[in-house]
Amino acid sequence: MEKFLPFFLLCILFFLRKVNGQGDMITTTKFIKDGETIVSSDGTFELGFFSPGNTSTNRYVGIWYKKISVITPVWVANRLVPLTNKTGVLKVIQSGSVALRDVTNSTIWSTNSSKSVQNPVAQLLDTGNFVLRDANDLNPENFLWQSFDYPTDTLIANMKLGRDLVTGFERYLSSWKSSDDPAPGDYTYHCDPTGYPQDVMRKGADVIYRAGPWNGLRWSGAPNMVNNSITSFGLVMNNKEIYYKYELVNKSVVSALVVKPNGNTMRLIWITKTQGWVNYHSADADDCDTYKLCGAYGTCNILSDPLCHCLDKFEPKHQDDWNRADWTSGCVRKTPLNCTGDGFIMYSGVKLPDTRTSWFNETMSLDECRAFCLRNCSCMGYTNLDIRNGGSGCLIWIDELIDIRQLSQSGQNIYIRMSASEIGSAGSSSKGEKSVILAVALPLLFALILLGVGVGLILYKRRRREDPVVTTRGRYSGHNNKNDNSNQSHHEDFELPLLDFLTLINATDNFSIANKIGEGGFGQVYKGVLEGGQEVAVKRLSETSKQGIHEFKNEVNCIAKLQHRNLVKLLGCCVQGEEKMLVYEYLRNKSLDIYIFDEERSTLLDWPKRFNIINGIARGLMYLHQDSRLRIIHRDLKASNVLLDTDMNPKISDFGMARSFGGDETGANTRRVVGTYGYMSPEYAVDGIFSVKSDVFSFGVLVLEIVSGKKNRRFVHPDHHLNLLGHTYMLHKEGRSLELVDPKLADTCNISEVQRSIHVGLLCVQQNPEDRPSMSTVIMMLTNEGILPSAKHPGFFTERKIGEVDQFSWSTQTPSSINEVTITLLDAR
Repeated sequence: MEKFLPFFLLCILFFLRKVNGQGDMITTTKFIKDGETIVSSDGTFELGFFSPGNTSTNRYVGIWYKKISVITPVWVANRLVPLTNKTGVLKVIQSGSVALRDVTNSTIWSTNSSKSVQNPVAQLLDTGNFVLRDANDLNPENFLWQSFDYPTDTLIANMKLGRDLVTGFERYLSSWKSSDDPAPGDYTYHCDPTGYPQDVMRKGADVIYRAGPWNGLRWSGAPNMVNNSITSFGLVMNNKEIYYKYELVNKSVVSALVVKPNGNTMRLIWITKTQGWVNYHSADADDCDTYKLCGAYGTCNILSDPLCHCLDKFEPKHQDDWNRADWTSGCVRKTPLNCTGDGFIMYSGVKLPDTRTSWFNETMSLDECRAFCLRNCSCMGYTNLDIRNGGSGCLIWIDELIDIRQLSQSGQNIYIRMSASEIGSAGSSSKGEKSVILAVALPLLFALILLGVGVGLILYKRRRREDPVVTTRGRYSGHNNKNDNSNQSHHEDFELPLLDFLTLINATDNFSIANKIGEGGFGQVYKGVLEGGQEVAVKRLSETSKQGIHEFKNEVNCIAKLQHRNLVKLLGCCVQGEEKMLVYEYLRNKSLDIYIFDEERSTLLDWPKRFNIINGIARGLMYLHQDSRLRIIHRDLKASNVLLDTDMNPKISDFGMARSFGGDETGANTRRVVGTYGYMSPEYAVDGIFSVKSDVFSFGVLVLEIVSGKKNRRFVHPDHHLNLLGHTYMLHKEGRSLELVDPKLADTCNISEVQRSIHVGLLCVQQNPEDRPSMSTVIMMLTNEGILPSAKHPGFFTERKIGEVDQFSWSTQTPSSINEVTITLLDAR
């Protein structure tokens, strides 16, 4: 009997392993049920089913630390759609995805991948990353999908927090709704690359905390953030991606950055001795970490009473508000700037201001930075970009300085622009000496400036007489600020190349009909070839266009600041006499409408291409609404304003009607209604109220058009007089959504993706703006399997007369033309 004992024990161990875990991998033939788990090969992480909190009975698939007695999920798969019982099964599908299914074999959640492999497996790595890959390919670059790309509320070692600059894809943390509900809550934590990178916490769309910009060692507003014996961290920034991550120096330590349901963000450390988590440090440590508590040029000091004071040489903008402890209006300079003769005063030991309106250069010295800032009247302050080794690089602010606080330790120096008179009273030199210098230098400088201007005007007029076509190569400032003598924007001095008229005449063969590639409300569009062979698209403002210089400047102001793979790239502009032109990258495949609405060309767009186009438009809109420096509402999203590159990737174009807002604004009311019938949301077309949800409505229309190959306004049906939205809604309610699909997609159609796209499209076109999802939610719904909310009645879905298919009745407006160019309407109220 004794000789069989080792064999018996081995069988017991194998049995226990079979019951409690199945290695670190799931395959097409080996799956896990509720009650079973897989464990990373080093035993650190475990993946399986769990119920959150103390009261919930819902079941979720998650990842947690194996060796910790308290199950603390660091990632949750089906956080939007829980299982209500223990019948769940997690399996790998042969087509190349991981799916969570219930007892009826319905898919509750699944991964989404554009690739497929012959032998897919899902593996829980030692890092805690759950990856889908080919069984024979261990290269991380070839992973089909990975959980690290879709964080929940926890950042663990080696995860990235930031953005892919090529695709626009962002990895960020989002809180749970509550301790019992892992669905996305109100709070999100981002590494924001706008301007210069900084960590920010948002509640909804509003920033509520900011860690300050990266200074080479840490976030400038996080003095307790130091590399130590436990963790090391850093910011990775190149032309492809920007992200923050940390690594564990001591591998035996368990540490995680967690966003709590109440918005508290803290680094937690597990203490084995006490079997509990402790807060190593919190992101927002005190009241002075409240975003822009003291307004512009106000500084917060947690040791003072009251908390907020104006910086030296500044005074409250509204003293009565400050007397009531309302500091949000901020401070203003005691002596206004006039650009000429300005200088800088150094303020020490501060958390650097919000950098979303900043510019940086990694190679400039501090002296070069000062000189650069001094030449730009919009530059309000500067400092070193990197504080290591005595300081290097240049970081400048081109707007009001917001969210400053005094730090008792590890604060930084910032040099803030001040008038010449304030510089004289702030320095250590003799006032008399400085007065003498200024008295001599300023008149001399003024005389030189006048002389230079005079000579410049003479040469300019002489050149105008000699050559009627002026070669203008310079920089175009997008705003005209009346209070800025430099004619530069107080918002942002972005730079956009100016191209001379003669160059564009040559490029387009004098705007020949043969080079004309399109026409819209702005005017005509021509293909051109610049010197050197670069192909461009030149949009020329028509003399008869209802759009004018306002729309021209608006498009320049909006799109020049934007960089995203799903937005068309503006290369330059031309302003000469009555001529106003915009120069874009040339996209050979032109616009989406010439494909989906054309009987022959539509065959070139199979379902994978159309689904990629839908997702690309969604990502571009999310960038405009949420991730760009200014919240931008396009207001004229339609098929003809989506261009396609050589790989049929979509790029949103035509920003002449766009409106930009600050981070706290989401919409507005206008008397000037612009857009295109069939795509305009009801609240905008009727009442002039527009918001990000107006764009969501247009996106929903576009999705249904892409799926069906039919135009919303031109849609006719022999059995009713509903438009495309109403017809789709009727089919959806009757469970016949697939009847909507373009017959040309029969051979390539992915039924699940098509049905999901239709459902999401209907959610986007709901009558009430509050019912429509945000674009970030749209992307989540498109890319993840799961139960979607029910769609309510769409806007503009009621039956209409056949004669109304191509026009819409308005009491004071003119109907749009049949070619669906952009319209402008004055809504009389």
